[in-house]
Amino acid sequence: MSTSAVRCERLTKRYGDLTAVDGLSLTVRRGECFGLLGPNGAGKTTTIEILEGLLTPDEGDVEVLGLRWGRDDDALRQRLGIQLQETRLAEKLSVEETLRLFRSFYRRGRTIDELLGIVELEAKRHSWVGKLSGGQRQRLAIACALAGAPDLLFLDEPTTGLDPQSRRQLWGVLERFRADGGTVVLTTHYMDEAEVLCDRVAVVDCGHVIAQGSPQELIAQFGTPKVVTHHGTLEDVFMALTGRHLRDD
Repeated sequence: MSTSAVRCERLTKRYGDLTAVDGLSLTVRRGECFGLLGPNGAGKTTTIEILEGLLTPDEGDVEVLGLRWGRDDDALRQRLGIQLQETRLAEKLSVEETLRLFRSFYRRGRTIDELLGIVELEAKRHSWVGKLSGGQRQRLAIACALAGAPDLLFLDEPTTGLDPQSRRQLWGVLERFRADGGTVVLTTHYMDEAEVLCDRVAVVDCGHVIAQGSPQELIAQFGTPKVVTHHGTLEDVFMALTGRHLRDD
């Protein structure tokens, strides 16, 4: 079995005159948590949607779990869990009904009780989705992504808008998923999150990978603090590589 969960080479995706992804290559090893970091408009979401089979690249080669989109679509969908940047769930369904719906898409998977326990939503089992808080909806979206007991989990900014307790709870969910042999690919704007969760990260800008390695390797290479009052962090690396000016969404 290949040691790679994801392999892509020379990915390119254009929208008219805009090249969102420009010859991007990377490899994700089985069993690791891999982070895609980058400023707004860097090409992260487009890249992850190509890997998920939601977009077709204009150029390049993609292999996921040793399979290929366009040839092994059904087999891939059975083995992937996906949480989109904005997961929209039916507001008039209950939490339990939502999970039963998502569980029905897979031939194998976890029980509803297991999913509720994983994301600590047992008390909201009969609540309408429309009555949940933002953090509870995000946790429900993660439970939906885990419904089929996936081998590979794609998460696009999974903790955006969550309070500190909810973020830490989700970190624990991902750590347990990893401990069971799962692979995670995530995007995040939180450098502390990437530093805690990710074995390796790729910093993406203008559709290119501009740096790649473990957080510790990148901190050692790029994160030397200018004032010796603190140790370098992954946020220092990110700012050094991508600049400090604001970018529009």
